[in-house]
Amino acid sequence: MTGISKRFGSTQALAGVDLELARGEVHALVGENGAGKSTLMKILSGAERPDAGTMLLDGSPYAPKGPPDARRRGVAMVYQELTLARHLSVEANVVLGLEETRFGFLRRGHDRQRVEAALRELEHPEILPDAPVSALSAGAQQLVEIARALLVDARILILDEPTSSLTQEDAGRLFRLIRRLRDRGVTIVYISHFLEEVEQIADRCTVLRDGKNVGTAVCAEVSREQIIEWMVGRSLTEQFPKVPHAIGEPILEIRELSGKELPRGVNLTLHRGEILGLAGIVGAGRTELLRAIYALDPVKSGEIVVRSNLSFTRPTPAGRIAQGVGFLSENRKEEGLALPQSIADNLTYSRLKPYQLFGWLQVGKRRQAVRDWLGRLNVRYAELDQPVGELSGGNQQKIALGRLLHQQADVLLLDEPTRGVDIGSKSEIYRLIGELARQGKAILFVSSYLPELLGVCDRLAVMVRGRLSRVKPVTEWTPQEVMLFATEAEANQRAS
Repeated sequence: MTGISKRFGSTQALAGVDLELARGEVHALVGENGAGKSTLMKILSGAERPDAGTMLLDGSPYAPKGPPDARRRGVAMVYQELTLARHLSVEANVVLGLEETRFGFLRRGHDRQRVEAALRELEHPEILPDAPVSALSAGAQQLVEIARALLVDARILILDEPTSSLTQEDAGRLFRLIRRLRDRGVTIVYISHFLEEVEQIADRCTVLRDGKNVGTAVCAEVSREQIIEWMVGRSLTEQFPKVPHAIGEPILEIRELSGKELPRGVNLTLHRGEILGLAGIVGAGRTELLRAIYALDPVKSGEIVVRSNLSFTRPTPAGRIAQGVGFLSENRKEEGLALPQSIADNLTYSRLKPYQLFGWLQVGKRRQAVRDWLGRLNVRYAELDQPVGELSGGNQQKIALGRLLHQQADVLLLDEPTRGVDIGSKSEIYRLIGELARQGKAILFVSSYLPELLGVCDRLAVMVRGRLSRVKPVTEWTPQEVMLFATEAEANQRAS
């Protein structure tokens, strides 16, 4: 790819980018949110067309008319944002558009074998071909996206944040698959904000900043500090910044809480000024616990007590908001944001009262407040009326988190709050979470990224099949112990 440029309105997404990929290599593409990584790969995969520049594939001119054309040339992409048909089965999603026929008839038996083979490659036998995608967790749905890409006989496979919803164990399985594909001569483009993953899996890396290529290097020959400096244009002194905060009285108590399926008999106390982390593998019940607390999912038995001035016999999400509880969904695309609506609407939907006067919305007052919040959150945007779906994934995540802060929630239920966020922005979010704890906010923090749980939280518990371990200070956990518990090596003896 030579001199690739692309503009969206007033935004220059790419400005003369050069990129060279070698056969049978894992090439990491890194950079902050909005640096142009996904746009560059959309051009390579045929989803976008460049305004300027040329591409050569095996020395021949390459200008795909669309993704199907690119796939025919052997270039396939797995997007960070899921593109599944949730009402269809796993099998239907994997083969959609890739069905094989004979004499005009679908070869369903053959397609089933192809799907089963792809799922075996992913080492996830629990994902069944007949299962509806809507019943799967976000992590499992991401694996279905990857299985779909395996059906294409790709020479270049682009993975955009493939581990953003995966546990450490699932990420390890994916890395084994990537190495097998590389050894077969497949070129993997790996987009990630996790630099430890880049160091582990990539042969070379290219860093984009502000739509330009600022460096390409052999991963073994460049330090993490140098990559970060290329990414953000400055050195990053602390990955997990510490903000001193004091833990106060209980604000949320959960007693023997059980849902329809998950969670199961959970007991938990969350205090003001506390950051409490929840670890566990995909499907352990962490998301279900947060949804039950927020009254999104039914509760079969048990109690949820929020220490506020309001109480409800039959809680609802609106009631929880009134009680000072805020929820950040891991499913940003379908639950966390109203993508067609404006940035201003998404940021203020849960708290419009400050901008109301005699029943009318004071638009100017709200716009000024939104500008202030976007500045605090360091969101890159074109205009306040811009649909939030037009922002990069990381900037969308900042808007979703910003809504809770604007809402002035006292209890923050955060489900994968740094998913799809670059390393510089992650550091900003960690500092913000610490500042909220200093202000007396209580944070229940679900993450599949163990280093951030151990680096940010005060206390930690692990979920296994809907049950919660004893809550302990993070200093009393080791990464090995968390993983052993999460994978049930010691669950029967130590779960409580």
